[in-house]
Amino acid sequence: MGADGRVNERIENYTKFWEKDSAKDTETERDNRLNNYTDVINGYYDGATELYEYGWAQSFHFSRFYKGEAFLQSLARHEHYLAAQMNLKPGMLVLDVGCGVGGPAREIARFADVRIIGLNNNDFQIARARKYTKRAGLEEQVSFQKGDFMKLSEIFGEAKFDAVYAIEATCHAPSFEGVYGEIMKVLKPGGTFGVYEWVMTPQWNPSIPSHKAIAHGIEVGDGIPEMRPQSACIDALKTVGFEIKHEEDLADRPDEVPWYYPLEGDVSKAQTFWDYFTVWRMSWSGKIVTQSTVKVLEWIGVAPKGTYDVGEALKVAADALVAGGRQKLFTPMFLVISNKPTSS
Repeated sequence: MGADGRVNERIENYTKFWEKDSAKDTETERDNRLNNYTDVINGYYDGATELYEYGWAQSFHFSRFYKGEAFLQSLARHEHYLAAQMNLKPGMLVLDVGCGVGGPAREIARFADVRIIGLNNNDFQIARARKYTKRAGLEEQVSFQKGDFMKLSEIFGEAKFDAVYAIEATCHAPSFEGVYGEIMKVLKPGGTFGVYEWVMTPQWNPSIPSHKAIAHGIEVGDGIPEMRPQSACIDALKTVGFEIKHEEDLADRPDEVPWYYPLEGDVSKAQTFWDYFTVWRMSWSGKIVTQSTVKVLEWIGVAPKGTYDVGEALKVAADALVAGGRQKLFTPMFLVISNKPTSS
């Protein structure tokens, strides 16, 4: 392990978990990813985190856009909306499952005046999360814990949190039932779980090769062992005992500006002057500049080996996400608000 917490071997081996051709990516490869999900996730984020921050700031998620709305404003509003839907109140103890570098935790802590513990199994991201939180002066309100989200009850004990949320994170779990079941355990009776889940929509049909290829591209490019249908999310929540209060695919709203527009790389669609650079990074020239720089940094030893390959996987993901978004086959914002029963 490097001084910054990254493991070069994990980054170098990341892309070996998938067959490049979706038609050749069988249950054998899928099962291998599911069984080794921690290596898949950590290899991905060891290589992708700095690229994410470069292109997407400190909140690694998508959001809806209003006409003329700035990119960073949209990210914050998306986080505020989740907190409001969960009815978070001042003083609550809240768990952020799969917290990244802590962008949403810091924003929601300020917005709702709650205390948040961010859980992450990646040393590199936790170190950055703590650095940014200290810089923001939020150390008394936001803290971070290393751990596997499939073992929440072992880490925290049962009935500890007033609320739990996950923003585009539990799609990395080997099973929805497993991670949702752990969230159920650590919630207090009557506690709320809110999630923005990555799922394939009801329009998606894996027997159609082009549909399967989109899901495969998302998996390869975003460190996800297996993309699952929307119904699997709802079924899993019900199976582990949650009472669903609200469900909605926010990507299905009739928005004039689609959630995936920053990935299209069309600078003419930038909503504000400052967003031109954000959108340019995903253009053909922006990708060339970024990847050429990464290749040089990797060659001189500044970036870990394998970072370039992860960057190439991110390009695959961007194309698949845009295709999935345009065809309404994929959503990164299937919102579900559910409660733990007050009594069993």
